[in-house]
Amino acid sequence: MAGLLGRQELDARVEFRGFAFQESDESVVPVPFPDDFQWGVFLQAHVRRFDLFSAGHTHTAAVTARVWDSRPDIDTDAGDWDEQAEIDYESVTGDVAVWGSGRSEDLIRLGRPGMWRVRVTCAGRAEAEAVTRSEGTAYGLERYTIDFWPTVL
Repeated sequence: MAGLLGRQELDARVEFRGFAFQESDESVVPVPFPDDFQWGVFLQAHVRRFDLFSAGHTHTAAVTARVWDSRPDIDTDAGDWDEQAEIDYESVTGDVAVWGSGRSEDLIRLGRPGMWRVRVTCAGRAEAEAVTRSEGTAYGLERYTIDFWPTVL
């Protein structure tokens, strides 16, 4: 059974339906966000970066980031997910920066550099899309859980 090493609650500022998580040391990210962002792809892997495509145009998404010592089970207590995907991710510092309308001050602390597997799940997509279409902005309607676990120990 996987052991939880850390948990953080973050806000991600989404603009033009996109936001990203990338290596904190931007000098080692060959193509920084938002370059090469792919419209309509829920989870897109890049070198030391991954992008998320949101259902809402401009809003603040709620993000729970969790770091595990091994592959966790899928969180069935959270209800039904609208989207779910996994990718591989490399961190050279052990810190991951949140990007949306610029770089956030929030960092996800992995605890060590290395290769990681990342699972992203999301709920509230229809609500975020509807509110951003009718009212212009939304806060916390679209909810993401991002699980990190090492792939090589």
